[in-house]
Amino acid sequence: MIRVAEEVRAARLAGRGVVALETTLVAHGFPRGEGVEVGLAAERAVREAGSAPATVGVLDGEVVVGLSPTELARFDASARKLGPRDLAAAAVQGAVGATTVGGTLAVCAAAGIRFMGTGGLGGVHRGWPSPPDVSADLEALAHTPALVVSSGVKSLLDVPATAELLETLGVPVLGYRPTELPLFYSAGGGPPVSARVDSPEEAARTAQAHWKLGGAALLLARDPDDGVDVEPLIEKALASAAEQGIHGQQVTPFVLSFLHEHSDGRTLDVNRELIVANARLAAQVAVSATG
Repeated sequence: MIRVAEEVRAARLAGRGVVALETTLVAHGFPRGEGVEVGLAAERAVREAGSAPATVGVLDGEVVVGLSPTELARFDASARKLGPRDLAAAAVQGAVGATTVGGTLAVCAAAGIRFMGTGGLGGVHRGWPSPPDVSADLEALAHTPALVVSSGVKSLLDVPATAELLETLGVPVLGYRPTELPLFYSAGGGPPVSARVDSPEEAARTAQAHWKLGGAALLLARDPDDGVDVEPLIEKALASAAEQGIHGQQVTPFVLSFLHEHSDGRTLDVNRELIVANARLAAQVAVSATG
């Protein structure tokens, strides 16, 4: 059921780093057509840093680890959004399925991949426990030995509550140079990280020590290079989503679209830049871990 691309196989045989990349960002994180370009740019950044990209998605009855450009182009807004629970059904039903962070981590566990780059992490939704909505990303982090590079937690969520739950689950939140958790679109501003690291080498050593001690995932939080404060817009976006009856997995793409539209495209630029930069950093850490 799992098909691994030759580039990924070759990298693993040679002892090189492999970096998993999700496809929900490609299918649902950008206007039509732009997501594929961002996905390919993230793959180029991984290769330039010395690792092999393994973009994950479900196609034609298979879970694919390392999509080709032609295959990646099939991931548009019609693709199913796949968390860990959804992978088997999508494969059996022959659906085009775009993996979330949690869905990608589930595949990483099966394929033996320990590094991943993404934009922002899912978590506890604002207003908990009404709605009682917590992303499956957190449960996947608690059980998968992997290091995930992100720009913190998605700012549309309850970031402090998410940080508290990560602590409860035993997931270290490392700051790549900052001491505060980034708020996805903006640098810092969140709760304190559990530890700061100052280089890819230090992040790799910390991850390896964590895994030797029986730990699962680590979150490596990296500030966006040129952030923007979108907190007022997020409140409006969430209110609009509630008015329209949008909930569950559909909230994030709705809010992202709202922010892109109402920030004159500024959030789109930041999102694009941070995804590529996070993929590059994940590749650098993977090189340090395998070199």
